[in-house]
Amino acid sequence: MVGGLPSVKGNWVKRFGVPPKVRRTGDLGQEGADVRCVGANKGGTAGIISSLDCKRSKGRFYFVPAARPGPCVATQVRRKETAMGQKRNRVLALALAAALVLAMAGCAQKNSNTNTTNSNANTSTKKYKIGIIQPIEHPSLDTIYKGFQDGLKEQGYGDKVTLDFQNAQGDQSTMNTIAQRFISNKDDVVLAIATPAAQAMAAQTTTIPIVGAAVTSFTAAGLVKSDAAPGGNVTGVSDAAPVDAQVGLITNLVPTAKTVGFLYNSGEANSVAQVAQIKAALKAKGLATVDQTVTNTNDVQQATQALAQKCDIMYSPTDNTVASAMPTVAQVSNTAKIPIIVGADSMVSDGGLATAGVDYLQLGKNAATMAIKILEGSKPATMPIETMTKDYQIYINKKEADLFGITIPAVYKDAKLL
Repeated sequence: MVGGLPSVKGNWVKRFGVPPKVRRTGDLGQEGADVRCVGANKGGTAGIISSLDCKRSKGRFYFVPAARPGPCVATQVRRKETAMGQKRNRVLALALAAALVLAMAGCAQKNSNTNTTNSNANTSTKKYKIGIIQPIEHPSLDTIYKGFQDGLKEQGYGDKVTLDFQNAQGDQSTMNTIAQRFISNKDDVVLAIATPAAQAMAAQTTTIPIVGAAVTSFTAAGLVKSDAAPGGNVTGVSDAAPVDAQVGLITNLVPTAKTVGFLYNSGEANSVAQVAQIKAALKAKGLATVDQTVTNTNDVQQATQALAQKCDIMYSPTDNTVASAMPTVAQVSNTAKIPIIVGADSMVSDGGLATAGVDYLQLGKNAATMAIKILEGSKPATMPIETMTKDYQIYINKKEADLFGITIPAVYKDAKLL
């Protein structure tokens, strides 16, 4: 072996007797290729020694010289292929190239199909993130959340969403923290139950879509430009009860009343807007009004006691602070023998006399429909605020009516007695 390649013997030895030591530095190629050995002769002269044919026998190559060159050591082998060899190699090269192209195309198609499949799988299995912020715990707001969950399930989104419910327990700073949580989590949409929650969320982001629920007046709360064209990232469902129906309960159930006292949180824009509307309607009927406001649930008992001494009947809108302390309000009301008309059915269940209120379970379902539309591509800016003023229900607490000696008028024969 010389340089890792075999010395050439065989026919050379038989014909010339002196075998040259050949160091092959290139590929001799196929049988029939014309090659030249470039090296040194005996005298050490460098140059082209001979033109040789490349032959193969029993799987090994050997050289047969065209003329006796004498012994030499080949230092370089250069291949010069015949026309037939070149043509054959071109065909092989083309065939190989074609095979590579087909193989690459097959891989590309496979990858494309795999990507498409994965894309479809990701689309079908994607879980949307919905944050739910509620300012305080009370039945009406809890019912909205239940309705929202029911609405998602009824419309096939029960297993397509991940819900993150957060209750601020009446603390404003906690609401701000919750809003930041939803932003950090990059939620796809946020359900803001009640005006304070919607305002807290809207103050923190102008990009995450917000569906407000139980916001009586979105415009009064500064959440939208108009109910018909919100123009931002907020839309939703209003729980505004029909003013005429609320005023009717006051005048029909206590027809002798001359002064109506209003109990509400002056910090809730939602409540301020309702009170203004009811006051205007009562003034048109010649009734006097008086206010007693609160800032938190700790103020409610004392405020109710003070108000009961100034009026013939009390009224509280869908005020979150009052609603959460409704049992206390009812106790004071019953003791003072001054009934109270309220803004929500849950407040009637907790001791209020009556209300013309919306169905909060259905309101939650309507909010779910709006959230789904947003997940499917709709923009809050062009989604009008929904109202339920035509779908209200009269609720009367029969026990309270009996306590105050009130006979339920025939006009309320279809009322739901609680």
